[in-house]
Amino acid sequence: MHTPASYGRAFAIGIALNLVYVVGEAVWGVRSHALSLLADAGHNLSDVLALGAAWLAEVLSRRSPTANFTYGLRRSSILAALGNAVALLVVTGGIMWEAVLRLIHPHPVAGVAVMVVAGIGIVVNGLTALLFASGGRKDLNLHGAFLHMASDAVMALAVVAGGGLILLTGWLRIDPVICLVVSLSIIVATWSLLRDLLDMALDRVPRGIDPAAVDAFLRTLPGVCDLHDLHIWPISTTETALTVHLVRGAGEQGHAPDGLLNRAASELQARFGIVHPTLQIETLTDADHCILAEAHTV
Repeated sequence: MHTPASYGRAFAIGIALNLVYVVGEAVWGVRSHALSLLADAGHNLSDVLALGAAWLAEVLSRRSPTANFTYGLRRSSILAALGNAVALLVVTGGIMWEAVLRLIHPHPVAGVAVMVVAGIGIVVNGLTALLFASGGRKDLNLHGAFLHMASDAVMALAVVAGGGLILLTGWLRIDPVICLVVSLSIIVATWSLLRDLLDMALDRVPRGIDPAAVDAFLRTLPGVCDLHDLHIWPISTTETALTVHLVRGAGEQGHAPDGLLNRAASELQARFGIVHPTLQIETLTDADHCILAEAHTV
């Protein structure tokens, strides 16, 4: 079975960077009596927890199958990424609520101190996001980690820009306005990720795989005259499985041709990225009595 590249080192570096930043931000917030910095330190601590959950899922997804977990724990990557996306939306919603309150009742911003800390946040979150940029193109678990950190980098950039404009103009409502605009963009970016992950959790055929094309290919295999009980679903954020009953024609006797199953498995991986196919060969007589032959039966 295909095993994706490990990002353990990237997770370790990202968590270490963010922990140092959280501690520094909390200490600075206490010493300067800046409640906004303490609140942001709590938010960044949630980033550390999100990275930890994604890392744990990556480790669990590499566990070998057991008698009770016959696919291993690969689905943990889907659950972790889904939790990451939901957490990001919840946190962003909380930030938007605070921004709306500050539009109604503007609060003084701790000016230069907040801008400096937010500037450091841009570097820390930006570097952490870059660690997962390449992996996020193929793995939704890594993409969730990337999006979480990149969103925080953009939010920190907005804080710096807002703080600078407030210092120049004295208009306190600039900060919440920028915050709302950035938050809406984060929600738009996260929504598609959440939708894809919900589809995965519900065993939808992965996007990018056309089930009709898979069906048509399987029917071209030597000796196959029909098929039924075709299922295609994700077993992790990077791996797809398939099961199907292939029916051999009346003139086909005995076992399937040598190499048929290996050829089918190789072609399914090369054409559709399906790495775990399970093919059951049936005769026409078998198919007539198969309890899974009806399209609505699963």
